[in-house]
Amino acid sequence: MTLRSRNSRRQFLKVGIAGALALAITRSFDRNAFAVAVSDAARGSLDLRKLANKDAEVIAALAPVILAGSLPDEIVSRQIAINEVVEAFDRTVAGLSPAVQREVEELLSLLTMPITRRFVVGISATWPNATEEEIKQFLERWRNHRFALLQQGYQALVRVMIACWYGNPLSWGKISYSGPPFAKELGLQ
Repeated sequence: MTLRSRNSRRQFLKVGIAGALALAITRSFDRNAFAVAVSDAARGSLDLRKLANKDAEVIAALAPVILAGSLPDEIVSRQIAINEVVEAFDRTVAGLSPAVQREVEELLSLLTMPITRRFVVGISATWPNATEEEIKQFLERWRNHRFALLQQGYQALVRVMIACWYGNPLSWGKISYSGPPFAKELGLQ
């Protein structure tokens, strides 16, 4: 075994241990101590099964950036679409295995806890107050990060968000998709 491979393995172990420690600390402090309620105006009448209000805020803040150009332009329609994306994200998480649900909870805790939101995510404001530019920079950093764990977090957020929106009949008109062949029979159009 070469010295270089030993150092690489040590570095890998150090990063793994540091990441596990950060997640453990985040989860221990996150037991609703830092939860910020979603305002009724922004939240609408969301029907959440699995996500906490603070998690819904993250998804609601990320949706317009990840789905840029595909959401309705009109303000009320846009908010309805964002709320539907949040609810679909919640339904998706609720349908995952308990182990994967825990991983999603850990990721969302990392994004919502003030100290990790500031130093790991790079956003100092609360999610509803984060600018579009700050969110774009966060997503770009995680997309190209040297740690695979953060790249995987980026991929999970983006892929689930895209699936949640484009699986929704509200999105089909903007992309000129008439829906699946059985959509009319099911009343989806």
